[in-house]
Amino acid sequence: MALAVERSIRTGEHLAVQAGTGTGKSLAYLVPALRHAVAEESTVVISTATIALQRQLVDRDLPRLAKALRKELGREPRFAILKGRRNYLCMHRLHSGAPDEPEDAALFDPFAVSKLGREVKRLHEWSSDTETGDRDELVPGVPDQAWKQVSVTARECLGVSKCPIGTDCFAEKARAEAGRADVVVTNHAMLAIDALEGYQVLPDHDVVVIDEAHDLVDRVTSVATEELGSAAITTAARRCGKLVDQAVADRLAEAGDGLGMLLEDAPAGRLESLPKALATTVAAVRDAARVCITSLGPERKEDVEGSTARKLALSLLDDIHDCAVRVLEAFDDEHDVVWVSGDFGGNRAPVLRVAPLGVGGLLRERLFGKRTTVLTSATLTLGGTFDTLARQWGLPAASGARKAEGSGKAAGTATDKEPPSDLGAVRWTGLDVGSPFEHGSSGILYVARHLPPPGRDGLPPAYLDELEGLVNAAGGRALGLFSSMRAAKAATEALRGRVDFPVLCQGDDQTGQLVKRFAEDARTCLFGTLSLWQGVDVPGPSLQLVVMDRIPFPRPDDPLASARQKAVDSRGGNGFLTVSATHAALLLAQGAGRLLRSMNDKGVVAVLDPRLATARYGGFLRASLPPFWTTYDTEVVKAALKRLDAANK
Repeated sequence: MALAVERSIRTGEHLAVQAGTGTGKSLAYLVPALRHAVAEESTVVISTATIALQRQLVDRDLPRLAKALRKELGREPRFAILKGRRNYLCMHRLHSGAPDEPEDAALFDPFAVSKLGREVKRLHEWSSDTETGDRDELVPGVPDQAWKQVSVTARECLGVSKCPIGTDCFAEKARAEAGRADVVVTNHAMLAIDALEGYQVLPDHDVVVIDEAHDLVDRVTSVATEELGSAAITTAARRCGKLVDQAVADRLAEAGDGLGMLLEDAPAGRLESLPKALATTVAAVRDAARVCITSLGPERKEDVEGSTARKLALSLLDDIHDCAVRVLEAFDDEHDVVWVSGDFGGNRAPVLRVAPLGVGGLLRERLFGKRTTVLTSATLTLGGTFDTLARQWGLPAASGARKAEGSGKAAGTATDKEPPSDLGAVRWTGLDVGSPFEHGSSGILYVARHLPPPGRDGLPPAYLDELEGLVNAAGGRALGLFSSMRAAKAATEALRGRVDFPVLCQGDDQTGQLVKRFAEDARTCLFGTLSLWQGVDVPGPSLQLVVMDRIPFPRPDDPLASARQKAVDSRGGNGFLTVSATHAALLLAQGAGRLLRSMNDKGVVAVLDPRLATARYGGFLRASLPPFWTTYDTEVVKAALKRLDAANK
């Protein structure tokens, strides 16, 4: 893998490389990345999807490598971590900036207001001690509402030349440190903002390595998604009401109230077209926001306090105006999907959301077209090929996954890069370097083919019976991955009365604490939903059974997935396989990847959904899973689990 990454950097040909858990993939891309950065006096950006991997890279891998490579490289390489501005304490906002108004619920709840005040007071005290101002270093943390009082977004920031804090700003210090670094570690959201938003947030770089690349499309889509709702419009009107004629601000507030009433009555879901009343109201919001922006007038440089209030108001007004324009234009160009997002918990008013139908074109033009890119993850080949994810990234189809061949220096010289050409297609290579695990002898894939297909009314009794039998055979030691929180809670309640082992459920405590308890007590079970499918790393005897209740297809009413599926169908493709089955395959592979985390691990991945064995698309899904030994016999699986349990007593 290191040789393939080195070749990619040298030739400029993009690389997608699948490397299983335990491969050491971070070392495989960091060594050539550091060498290139030092030799060329350039910067390499490493992008991850999770904080956990960022911390691993910055706290463990890079410090060790920097020391180990100092002699070979002639100096010790420098590295830094860079996050979005909102993640850093803003000292100007803390001491003199305009505070956010409390949310509506807090206006009538003195306890909520006083609690917010206590949290902000704690942040004031912390500001005297922290050297980085990084929110992640505050333990325990504070709620978002409190953090918003002491931080700003990039749009709200006055800028280093205008702010009284200036170069003492924590965010500017982090950016300056990143500017001096050979390797900068960031996240997919920052990478997307740098590529898509039209303003630079990362240092100039010629190479980017995207780890956890299976999450790239979702993270980029999230950054490119906007929402329009009455709460944000009311806040914007309140902010600018202090700076412009009240009648101008009232016009925006009234338009927001009108939008709120329409959305309250609108059914949640995707909009095939924009109803006339909604179109008129969104246009009214757009126009009122534009009048407010105009009324704010030019910035007065000598008025720092006024500039702060103006910037806070302007950033929100710009967001509202641009989102309204995007919603109104979405049904003409068909590049965006619009839907009404209802809050099923009842704590938040419905909003209009708008998201891109696909991000492949954006990535092809603004990421792959500008710098050499290496994408890596333990799960990049779906159905045995990179093509499924490559299409989502905007890369042309290739000829499948190339298996890693022996070691030996990659051919070529330092002049391998082709001269730029408008005619050349994007060139990339897919490489599967395999896994150190012997999946066939270390793990069993059990599909409960005898069970009925899952229904819409929660977990069938037969599923609970099957789950009970598997957990008892394993002696606990089970991670239950469920397609919904409702199913996870139902399974937890049922099994707590039927097995003798502790059963933890996501939501009982912070997820990190639950995983810690699960890892420390080998007899414990942990049940949960989406974040556990990808975020659990528990080697050893505490985890010897992974159970998935059903194939994790997106919800049939998921606005974005259904729109993307329809778009593929309209072009003559298979929308179900391209969108829904791909989504399911990725999550299944991630979930199954929780089982083997070290060379001595053994166990069972059990899928209760019989469609994995019986449906026509089952072969595609199974081909996306690690090559475990497969069985449909429940007695064989229970016997294997009992043997493992006995061996660990």
